[in-house]
Amino acid sequence: MIRTTMTAISLALLAQTASAAIPEEVVGNYADIAEAAYGDSLTTAQALRDAIAALIENPSEDTLTAAREAYTAARVPYQQTEAYRFGNPIVDDWEGRVNAWPLDEGLIDYVAENTPSAEDNELAQLNVIANPSLDLSGETIDATEITPELISGQLHEAGGIEANVASGYHAIEFLLWGQDLNGTGPGAGERPYTDYIQGEGCTGGNCDRRAQYLTATADLLVSDLEEMVANWSAEGEARAAVTGDPQAGLNAILTGMGSLSYGEQAGERMKLGLMLNDPEEEHDCFSDQTQYSHYYDGLGIQNVYLGHYTRVDGSEISGPSLSELVAEKDAEVDTALKAGLEKTMTALTALRDKADGDMAYDQMLAPGNAEGEKIIMTAVDALVAQTKDIERAVAALGLNQIEFEGSDSLDNPNAVFQ
Repeated sequence: MIRTTMTAISLALLAQTASAAIPEEVVGNYADIAEAAYGDSLTTAQALRDAIAALIENPSEDTLTAAREAYTAARVPYQQTEAYRFGNPIVDDWEGRVNAWPLDEGLIDYVAENTPSAEDNELAQLNVIANPSLDLSGETIDATEITPELISGQLHEAGGIEANVASGYHAIEFLLWGQDLNGTGPGAGERPYTDYIQGEGCTGGNCDRRAQYLTATADLLVSDLEEMVANWSAEGEARAAVTGDPQAGLNAILTGMGSLSYGEQAGERMKLGLMLNDPEEEHDCFSDQTQYSHYYDGLGIQNVYLGHYTRVDGSEISGPSLSELVAEKDAEVDTALKAGLEKTMTALTALRDKADGDMAYDQMLAPGNAEGEKIIMTAVDALVAQTKDIERAVAALGLNQIEFEGSDSLDNPNAVFQ
């Protein structure tokens, strides 16, 4: 009887050992999720490009609405990839081309008088769409035709100024919605479809060049995403970097989770805007859809930890996870981190639903809006708390050399107002 019991225990231990996650499998699944999520980002960006082509071919309320809806859909998978930043240099070096913000939109097109811009940015009112010849730092640039090469090679971050965002999702967002001039009141940008009418009926001037710019940015977004999908493919450099050295891969996973959770999302994207009561600090300030960016950023962090991703077609990618590795080292840490991630998603879901309901994210940022401040800060506090649990996971795995991105809004609030 004793012998039988010992055999059963031994078999159970062997089964547990056989099913235990190993770093090689965890980073392999991490790369598979990246390839799938960037693949979905590419597919939805291609659909966005098609919708933009339809808008330009036949400008109308319907085609403008369809293009805006395609933009919203394209953001869903892309925001879930942001947990791959920071720890993966290939991604971080590339990311500014597709998701940089905030931007001095006057570089691209017409804006309202007295529109604020980055300090000392002499190009903040350049208005490329209105000017076929451009003076960039004393050099005359022929912009007769607005092409992807002109945007990526000479306009994006022109003058070395990060606010000169000429490409990516937010340039497209601006060209579809226009400025949101509602301040901390409800409502998004209200660019009319007539800004794309070729000939009589054109509003805003230069409708032909505006169509060129929007087409070029859509083409550029697709090509940039094709590049990143290739980086995570079977022979891609990003995949090789994490799978060739599994410990470096684990570092990348945790660095991305912690940095996005703390310095980027909790700090720069949420608390900073609240401290300044400034809707210009919204991540999607033209469409007023920042609640979705926050929600899917949080979901992306959770995806990476649990080793799971739901594709836009409803299929699922799932495999050995970082959660399993941490649980083997310290089950309590894993349980706490999973609970923290879930608490964050509960807070971000509440924020999203409130913004979709009776209080736009702009309104939450308004001075004196105690309810809005509480909704945002509940999510910020949850993100900060989960970062502490991510730090515990780092320690449990013996990867103590990892450092996360910070933010003055969290680490040195007085500096924000200096």
